[in-house]
Amino acid sequence: MRCQVLNSDFPRIITFLRKERGLSQKQVSQDLGISQALLSHYEKGIRECGLDFLVKAADYFEVSTDYLLGRTVQRKPASVSADDIPESDEIRHLQGNMINQVNRKLIMNTTTVIFDLLAQIGEKKLTNAVSNYLMCAEYQIFRTIYCADKTNTQTMFSIDRGRYQNLTSASMIIDLEIIDTLIEKNELSLALSPDIISSYFDKGASSLFNLIQFSERNVKGFAQRS
Repeated sequence: MRCQVLNSDFPRIITFLRKERGLSQKQVSQDLGISQALLSHYEKGIRECGLDFLVKAADYFEVSTDYLLGRTVQRKPASVSADDIPESDEIRHLQGNMINQVNRKLIMNTTTVIFDLLAQIGEKKLTNAVSNYLMCAEYQIFRTIYCADKTNTQTMFSIDRGRYQNLTSASMIIDLEIIDTLIEKNELSLALSPDIISSYFDKGASSLFNLIQFSERNVKGFAQRS
């Protein structure tokens, strides 16, 4: 197979995996059946590897080809049980609801991961700032949906309908500044990696990885349109 891997993330990731295991280029090149010089070219991005080498490297480092290409932060694809897949004749009727359920699980599970991490950090002000940010985001989305029908009463809200979006967005920007300041000032950090997250959070990790992938895809698409 001579298909070429045109990817800028591959050199960085394969170098990281080799160094993570404490292996030399000589050892890895021998194990994968190529010259050390060629492996060096792959790691520097001078040469592009073929599809056959990509698959061999994925097996060697026990990761997915998508991970090697930087398409996901999850090293191995999450397993899906048969119970998670509807019958073929149900898909047409349940597709919209399925998307709703999947997105809800991604967001809820990822939120659980975030608050578990905040609990480990143990900084009350940081937890409050993150909570304020997330609550403002949900408030803004709910009110936008609620106000779509102009006849709906506004008695449950105290902020004018014409101002809530700008004020809420400004509040969220300030919350992000507070979060960044607290983390930097108090040197709040946790030693994390995809493997650590996977072992600690189990199902939550899969949701987090998928949310990252979907979000970055959307952000990149927005950036390309701008």
